[in-house]
Amino acid sequence: MDIDIGKLTDEAKKIVEERGGTDALKEDAEELKDIVEGEGSATDKAKAAVGAIKDPGASGESTTPAKGT
Repeated sequence: MDIDIGKLTDEAKKIVEERGGTDALKEDAEELKDIVEGEGSATDKAKAAVGAIKDPGASGESTTPAKGT
């Protein structure tokens, strides 16, 4: 099975652009980092991460779970 690297690269670029471009991708990464480093159980963090991924390039609203939830 041969992998067409050019096609794979084009598809990755298309997905990044659909999600708001590289700036939105960086914002998403920061938001996920904040979730992982924040308070809460692994389950709470997973739920927050799913919510963050559903909203690409979020405007900086914290989705970090509150302590004790």
